[in-house]
Amino acid sequence: MKSIIKSTGRMLMITLPVCVTFDHCITSEKAPVKKPNVVIILADDQAWGDLSLNGNNNIRTPNIDRMASEGVSFTNFYVCAVSSPTRAQLLTGRYAVRGGVYSTSSGGERLDLDETTIADIFKKAGYATAAYGKWHNGMQYPYHPNGRGFNDFYGFCSGHWGEYFNPMLEHNGALVKGNGYVTDDFTNHGLTFMKENKDKPFFLYLPYNTPHSPMQVPDRWWNNFKDKDLKMFGTRPEQEDIQYTKAALAMSENIDWNVGRVLQMIKDLGIEKNTIVVYFSDNGPNNWRWNGGMKGKKGWVDEGGVRVPLIVKWPEKLIGGKTVDQISGAIDLLPTLADLAGIDYHTNKPLDGVSLKPLLVERNPKWQDRYIYSYWSHKLSARSQKYRLDNDGKLFDIEKDRGQTKDLSMQLPEVEEKLNAAKEIFRTGILSELPLKDNRPFLIGDPGAEYTQVPARDGRAHGNIKRSNRWPNCSFFTNWVSLQDEITWDVDVAADGDFQVELYYTCPKADLGSTFEMILGDSVLTGKIIEAFDPPLRGMEDDRVKREESYVKDWKPINLGVIHASKGPARLTLKALKIPGHSVMDFRLLMFKRVN
Repeated sequence: MKSIIKSTGRMLMITLPVCVTFDHCITSEKAPVKKPNVVIILADDQAWGDLSLNGNNNIRTPNIDRMASEGVSFTNFYVCAVSSPTRAQLLTGRYAVRGGVYSTSSGGERLDLDETTIADIFKKAGYATAAYGKWHNGMQYPYHPNGRGFNDFYGFCSGHWGEYFNPMLEHNGALVKGNGYVTDDFTNHGLTFMKENKDKPFFLYLPYNTPHSPMQVPDRWWNNFKDKDLKMFGTRPEQEDIQYTKAALAMSENIDWNVGRVLQMIKDLGIEKNTIVVYFSDNGPNNWRWNGGMKGKKGWVDEGGVRVPLIVKWPEKLIGGKTVDQISGAIDLLPTLADLAGIDYHTNKPLDGVSLKPLLVERNPKWQDRYIYSYWSHKLSARSQKYRLDNDGKLFDIEKDRGQTKDLSMQLPEVEEKLNAAKEIFRTGILSELPLKDNRPFLIGDPGAEYTQVPARDGRAHGNIKRSNRWPNCSFFTNWVSLQDEITWDVDVAADGDFQVELYYTCPKADLGSTFEMILGDSVLTGKIIEAFDPPLRGMEDDRVKREESYVKDWKPINLGVIHASKGPARLTLKALKIPGHSVMDFRLLMFKRVN
């Protein structure tokens, strides 16, 4: 089903579908055909230009290049300017603001609980489902991947992570230690999942967190670039950090190696013919580097910020080497994959995406022009098949001018008027679904999950307490030096229950002896720091360039005991009762474990 776009005089009308149904019928005369497996690989901050198949001579990505030669490549595929909205659009087939995603941290990355996800759909159809990597659409269950249709999850839920070698991660809510370099580790879990489920349909999501900063990559890949003279540069060479570019390219070559491992495992398992593999990235490059001359980078709603590669490989149905020029986006992946898999799907929420199946499987499909919107941080642009109207009202012929250098708004007023009308419809009809204020509390103790993690990222510091970095995702709280200082969270206890509570801290020997209390509604637990644990900050030893995010360190858990929590909204508070030294502690997270 497509959105219907028509012009009536001076007004552009866009009708979005209220529901989408994909029907799959099997006659009684034929045996049921095994539904195709689906593997989605998502890179983080990887540019359209970070692949050798797109003309970058600085890098070699033979496995992704081969995937394109054996599959279908989309030349005009669009995502959001940053990570969490793109991931939400993949999950729902809807513009991210419809699902409450407006930020990359502090709760604004969460996908509304009344949204149906692509994993929900495939799980309902009998698929085994798993996600390994960076989630970035909510942490506390049921925002957690395990509450959004994924049977198994291993990785982290934040927007970025601070350490890529053997870091603290989680497995279905429980904290665990990673095994090796994160991208390799996530891939290893994916390979195991495919082996365990090779005889039944599976849906595997591998959302990598590279080449997002911090710029850490094993020597094997870094050595290819550390002494290399780059030949191609970005549109702002005076602002390009060459070491950063080299690290991003090295991380991209590592991704390519892991893509090769996935493809080889699918082949070795004898399921290549009936497995759909999708590869794309979540936004444009995270620094100025070569990207085909496009304008902008991550965070921009211009071509360079939102145009990324999309490759779809399915040997049983798709002709290798085909390219698709029609515009498409992350919003299209849910209906497309459901359609290709023949899965019945119905929702009472409007889909913004459409099935790309005709473009994938037909030689000369009938296709109606449409608009793809790019919105981030109060900036909005709209893309038709030929033109982009940017946030400032400038019009560009993208087919001739990817760099958006020549404004045609005065020369083509009718085109400019139609795109402006389309942008207004987005503002009034789609963007208006995002509330002016986010009143969603953080959830604790949902009966569907054993663990609830409450990190520093989601808390508010009061008094002297400081966050270790302005980017909340992988940060901690420090400088807790006064009895008037406190940390708070607005929470909602999902159901009455008793919870074992652990607090993760560090504290030097000189500051031992602080007592504190954790208050949840009418219940209180008291703790005392009696054991010193003061590891150094780390991460800088593995960084290829100096990072902007917080450094990390190891954390020690202290058992605070069991607390009873009553269903309903509450304030969760940490406050000190006695500070014999300079400070109470550095604080990383609370972990609640349901015990009844």
